[in-house]
Amino acid sequence: MTARPDTAPTFRALHQGPDLLMLPNVWDAGSARLFESLGAKAIATTSAGIAWALGYPDGNALPVDALVHTVRTIARAIQVPLTVDAEAGYSDDPATAAENVARLLSEGAVGCNLEDGSGPPELLAAKIERVKQAGARLGIDVFVNARTDVYLRKLVPPERRVEETLSRAARYQQAGADGLFAAGVTDAAEIQALTRGTSLPVNVLARQDLPAPAELQRLGVRRLSAGSAISESIWGRAGALASTFLREGHSASLFEAAASYPSLNGLMTRK
Repeated sequence: MTARPDTAPTFRALHQGPDLLMLPNVWDAGSARLFESLGAKAIATTSAGIAWALGYPDGNALPVDALVHTVRTIARAIQVPLTVDAEAGYSDDPATAAENVARLLSEGAVGCNLEDGSGPPELLAAKIERVKQAGARLGIDVFVNARTDVYLRKLVPPERRVEETLSRAARYQQAGADGLFAAGVTDAAEIQALTRGTSLPVNVLARQDLPAPAELQRLGVRRLSAGSAISESIWGRAGALASTFLREGHSASLFEAAASYPSLNGLMTRK
C-alpha cells in the first residue's frame, strides 16, 4: 500500500494554470520514469498502452489485478502525481467500479479517468459519486476526470456534439467530477464552446488535426493528453525493427536513434 494523498493538491493545482498541463501517457514504470525525467509535471497512464504491454486488448478487458500491479510499479518509480486511466471502472456496477478505483488510489494514484462509452450518462454519474466517496474514505481528494465519448463514438449528429457534451458535463460535475475530458474534439470553435460552456477544466486528446498547444491554451483548454499515441508509435517502431532484423539479420539498424544502455540503466537507478 503506497497511497500518496500529499500529491493530490499538486495535481489539482496543475489544472488551474498558468500553463497547459501536458500529459505524455505511460504504459509501465520505465516509461513513467523516462517521461518524468524529461519534465512531465504529472504522470498519466494509457489504458490501451498498459493493456497491449500485458498482452490484452484495450476496452475494459484488462484484469484489475494486472492494472493494480502496474500502478504499484509506476508509483514506486516516480515522485510527481499519478493519474490512472480506469476506463469505465471495469464494472457496470458503480460500487464495484469504485472499489476498483480505490485499489488504484491505495497504490499511489491521486486521479483517474472514468469514461461513459456507449453507456447512459446516469451510470457514469453514479460511478463518479461512488469514486469520490471512496477517495474521501482513503483521505485522498481524488481528481476525477470524466471522459465523455460523444465525439469518439459519434453518439450524436455533428451539430449536436457540443450541446450533448455540455449536458453530460453538467451531470458529471453535479456528481462530483473535477474535469471534463472531451476526447476526440478537434475543431477550434467547438473546443472554445466547450471551455466556455463549463466551469470544469477541459481536457482534449492528441490528434493529427488538433490545434497547437498555444492555440489550445488560448481557447481555454487546461489539459492535453497524448493518449495511446506514444505507445502506438513505439509499437510501430519496434515492429519495424524486429521485422527488418528477422528478415535481414543486420545489427546496425537496431541501434539507430537508440538510447544507450548506460543512460537507461542510470535513469532507472534512484540515488
